Amino acid sequence: SEPLYIAGQQAFFNYSTSKRITRPENTNSVSGGNKVLLLSIQNPLYPITVDVLYTVCNPVGKVKRIVIFKKNAIQALFKSVLCAQKAKAALNGADIYAGCCTLKIEYAKSTRLNVIRNDNCSWDYTKPYLGRDRGEGSQRQAILGEHHSSFRHDGYGSRGPLLPLPSRYQMASRDTPELVAYPLPQASSSYMYGGNTSGSVVMVTGLHQQKMNCSRIFNLFCLYGNIEKVKFMRSIPGTALVEMGDEYAVERAVTHLNNITLFGKRINVCVSKQNSIIPSQLFELKDGTSSSKDFTMSKNNRFTNAGQASKNIIQPPSCVLHYHNVPLCVTEETFVKLCDDHKVLRFIKHKVFDPKPSAKTLSGLLAWECKTHAMEALSVLNHYQIKDPSNVFSFTQHSYKSSSH
Repeated sequence: SEPLYIAGQQAFFNYSTSKRITRPENTNSVSGGNKVLLLSIQNPLYPITVDVLYTVCNPVGKVKRIVIFKKNAIQALFKSVLCAQKAKAALNGADIYAGCCTLKIEYAKSTRLNVIRNDNCSWDYTKPYLGRDRGEGSQRQAILGEHHSSFRHDGYGSRGPLLPLPSRYQMASRDTPELVAYPLPQASSSYMYGGNTSGSVVMVTGLHQQKMNCSRIFNLFCLYGNIEKVKFMRSIPGTALVEMGDEYAVERAVTHLNNITLFGKRINVCVSKQNSIIPSQLFELKDGTSSSKDFTMSKNNRFTNAGQASKNIIQPPSCVLHYHNVPLCVTEETFVKLCDDHKVLRFIKHKVFDPKPSAKTLSGLLAWECKTHAMEALSVLNHYQIKDPSNVFSFTQHSYKSSSH
C-alpha cells in the first residue's frame, strides 16, 4: 500500500491499547472542578516564591495552601472550587513579570495538598505558625523585623517585637492592594523556585534628574528600612543605588515603591546585583548636591532599635501623610507656604490632632488629591527643618504614609 500524506507529512497508524474513548470531566462546572490547581512557570527569569504566588493568586481567589515542588511543579489549594476556577480563568497564560514568568494553570489530579512547614517553598495560610515554635518569636511576621545574620541581641534581635504585617499579607479581600510586579535579578535555574532573594542594594531608575537627589531618595525609602548609602550613577542618568539595612527592607521597598510615578516619571525599583555600594568619584547633580551620601549614622533612620521599628506601619503609598514632631506655632498656612516654596502641589485637606497639655510638638494629617502628589511632597518635605521662633532648637518633620482619611 502507498503511504498516506496529510499536509505534506506522512501519517502512521497503529492499534491503541485503550478499549474505548473517554471524555474528560467538565472541570468548568463546580461539580467537576478541583480546589487544587497545578501551576507551571514558563520562561522563569526571576525567582518565584510562595509569597510571589500568593500576591498574584489571592486577590482573584482565596488561597489556603501553596507548595513548590523540586521538579518545578507548583500546586495551590484554594478555599473553594469556585475560587480555583476564577483563578484559572483570570491567570492562565498571564505573565507574572513583564515578558516572562508566564503562568500555565491546569486542574491537579489530587484533591488534597499537605504542608509540613511554612517556608519559601510551602505555606499554609490557615496555620501561620506551622512547623515553628511560637514561643521563639519566629512567626511569619518576623520576616519583616528580624535578620538572623546581622541584627544584634541588644534589643533588636530574635527576641524583639515584630513589625506590623503589610496589607499584601492580609487575607481580607478589601485589604488586598493592587498587584505589584516587582523585578528581581536574573539567576540560575536552581534559584528560580523558592530561592533566597538576598541582597541589600536596590537600583532605582527613571528618576527626575532635576528634582531628585540623595536626600529625597532617603525620604522615600526610609519608610521601609534603614538607609546606609545612596549613590547616583554617572554612566546612567536618572539612576541611583540605595544600600539598605537588610534584604527584608529591600523587599518592602521594591514591593511598595516599584512603578510609582514621581514628578511625571515612572520609576523602577529592583534588586541590584551588587552586595554593597562601592565608593566612586563624586560628581555634582543637577540641583548642585553631591552624587553620593552616607546615611549610616542618620538619626532619621527609623529601624535602629526594636521600639522604634515596632512603631513603623509598613503599607503602600497613600494620598494621606501623617506628620509629627512639628512646633506648636506651625499652622495650616505654614504648610501651604512650605509647599509653595518647594514647588510641590498643595494639599487639599488638613487635620491637626489635639495636643496634650504637656505636649511641645504637634501632629496631624495632610491629604493630597492623589498619591502621586503626596509622594512628591513626602520626598521633598520629609525631615524638613522647621525653626521655632520661640527658641533656638530645630525640629524635624517626619512624614509617613497613612491610610487614614
